[in-house]
Amino acid sequence: MSVRIRKSLVVNGTTVVTEAAWNAELEAKHERVIQWLRSNELDGVLLRRNENIAWLTGGAVELRVLTPNETGVAALLVTAEGARYYLTTANEAPRLHDEEFGALDFEPRIFPWCANTTDETALEITHGRLASDTPVPGCSHANLYPLRAALQETEIARFRWLGAHTAAAVTEVLKSLQPGITEYEIEGRVADALLQRGILPSVYLMATDERIFKYKHAVARGNKLEKYGMINLCARKWGLTVSITRFAHVGPIAAELAQRFHAAAQVNAALLDATRDGATSGHLFKTAADAYAANGFPGDEQFHHQGGATGYWEREWVATPGGKEEVVNNQVFAWNPSIRGGKVEDTVLLQDGKIEVLTPTPELPDLASSANGNSYPATGVLIL
Repeated sequence: MSVRIRKSLVVNGTTVVTEAAWNAELEAKHERVIQWLRSNELDGVLLRRNENIAWLTGGAVELRVLTPNETGVAALLVTAEGARYYLTTANEAPRLHDEEFGALDFEPRIFPWCANTTDETALEITHGRLASDTPVPGCSHANLYPLRAALQETEIARFRWLGAHTAAAVTEVLKSLQPGITEYEIEGRVADALLQRGILPSVYLMATDERIFKYKHAVARGNKLEKYGMINLCARKWGLTVSITRFAHVGPIAAELAQRFHAAAQVNAALLDATRDGATSGHLFKTAADAYAANGFPGDEQFHHQGGATGYWEREWVATPGGKEEVVNNQVFAWNPSIRGGKVEDTVLLQDGKIEVLTPTPELPDLASSANGNSYPATGVLIL
């Protein structure tokens, strides 16, 4: 059964993905799931997790009502015969039809809000041989990450849009900072800039002055900016996630801090240079550790994770000693090496052996870095 979506993806009058390309994406994913079901001798898979639903529907469906939830107000069911359903309650059904599933050919199964029978309905349709991405008695676990790791061109187009517009929002706020602004006010400005662009912030780490040096995850606590400010965030749209960190300083930064930024950029360059098809998480962790040592900060990789693959999670996996996860082509990464107040973080795409920065901020200072004779972009501190 072919999959159809009866619209293009258009944002503010600009077509990000054409109807034909979107249809091709959905068809490829649908076939991938069917093959996965058949190879695992399953009759169907029930999907509740937001990342899997966003992936399968090409970002066309957003089911979150409670923002932090890992699940939303409906579930998807795909059978090995190719049938597709969305299962939801009567109070959610009208909006889901009009704004989420109306252009997609998923068949609805609706029940009263006080008698949610998602599990029972899915088991009935599939005759019991069912996998689920959330715990369901009698069902096997469905891990779809291997299916969604390598992105299609349409997903990359959405990522480019998200990265560029998130970076623009960060630049806008960073340039507006001035002494006396609080971390909460920075957080509010970032949220406003993102939400006005239709982007949902998912991680806020706004910090000023000494808190930047003391804490790796410095959530806002209301301190006032005196000299040094940090905007560190993750943001989502269409189920995709990007990460970015940028800094501003009132007047020139100290030589010691400048050295830490330079070293962090060199570690970042080493990681980008090693992010190639087939590289393992363990190899990438060692790459970071070796780069810290080579740049005068041995052991700093122990103070915080170094980042890893992103996609439909802020981190699909992070690099760890002995890690077995493997890099694949057309995958997105967010590395975040940091050295005691200095840090570099962008979201990048690996495509056919080349690294593309998806969160560029060309109005901010460049920070030169290289590995194995290859130059990689990084961003320095904006001097206010």
